Formats: sequence, structure tokens, C-alpha cells
Amino acid sequence: MGASSTVCTGSVDDLGVILDSELTLQRHINKVASVCFHHIRRLKQICRLLGPDVATTIVSAFVLSRLDYCNAILAGLPKSTIAPLQRVQNAAARLVGRLGPRDHVSKALHDLHWLPVQQRITYKLCLLMHLVHNNRAPSYLADSVTATANLSGRTQLRSASSLRYEQPRTRLKFGERSFAFAGPAADVIAVHQW
Repeated sequence: MGASSTVCTGSVDDLGVILDSELTLQRHINKVASVCFHHIRRLKQICRLLGPDVATTIVSAFVLSRLDYCNAILAGLPKSTIAPLQRVQNAAARLVGRLGPRDHVSKALHDLHWLPVQQRITYKLCLLMHLVHNNRAPSYLADSVTATANLSGRTQLRSASSLRYEQPRTRLKFGERSFAFAGPAADVIAVHQW
């Protein structure tokens, strides 16, 4: 038998998502931002030659698709951690809207119908909850949430007919990042905000 050694690493890449040992996702966010800014710099060279509709389509394909890929895992992260992704989206809106580096980007985001990054995460969670509710989600997601109507002792309450899902209690703030908590929480947020 030969001797083998195991090397510990601080992070692992799984399906394009970089998970670090503390699950802060900071390395993943930095990598996504870096790749997106690279594409934005490259697209700046050709976007002047394209019409606004074509530029929007290309930026959506190369930049926004990367911001949206697996973004539900970013639920519950502080805004300061997600800020690099918002800077990417702002730079993409400036590119498409042909704005200067100091121009305000809110109107451009509104005109393009691009939700800010934090709201895109909430939207993705709401979409997943919609799939769960309509029995179209994978079983591992559906099994992680419980409808209020299915809880014993609540079948006679008005909340049983509200189509809501139970938010489990968590002892740590870290537990609020799980889909079991973040999915139903996003559903509630969406009802109140939109």
C-alpha cells in the first residue's frame, strides 16, 4: 500500500459556484464580478457600433446571465457582500445606455427593466417557490419547505388557506440563508413589496 496524503483547500468549485470553507461566497462573488467586468470591457469596443436593442441583448447574454446563474445561493448575504455584483449591473447599464462613469444609473436600470441584484435574488427565490407550489420543482426543494396548510393544528386557521409556507425557526443568522427559510421569506417579502 502506498502512502497518500490529503491536501485541504479553502474553497471548492462546484458547477461554477465557488464555495469557501466559511460559506461567505466572497470568492464566488469576486470571480463573477471579475469575469463580468472583463466582458463589459470587451463589449465596450463594439457596443458603439451596435443599436441599443442589440447591445442590450448582447449584454444580457454575457453579463446578466452570469449575475443570475445560481443567484439564489446569495440569499441572506449582507448588501456589502453583494455590492460588487450591483456595480457590475450598474456598469452594464451605463454601457447599454451610453452613460458616462459619473452619470446616475437608476433611470437606465428602470428603462431597461432590470431589477437590482438584491431584487433579482428575491425574484429567483419566488420563482422557485412558485415551482414548489405547482409541483414542478425538484423533490429536494419541495421536501425542504412545508405549506402552512399541512401543519398539524393549523388546518382550521385562516392561514391554512393563505397558500403560505412555514418559515422554520433558526438559532443562527446563518440558518436564514437556507432555502427552507429564504424561500418562504422571499415569498412574504414579494407579497408586501410588489
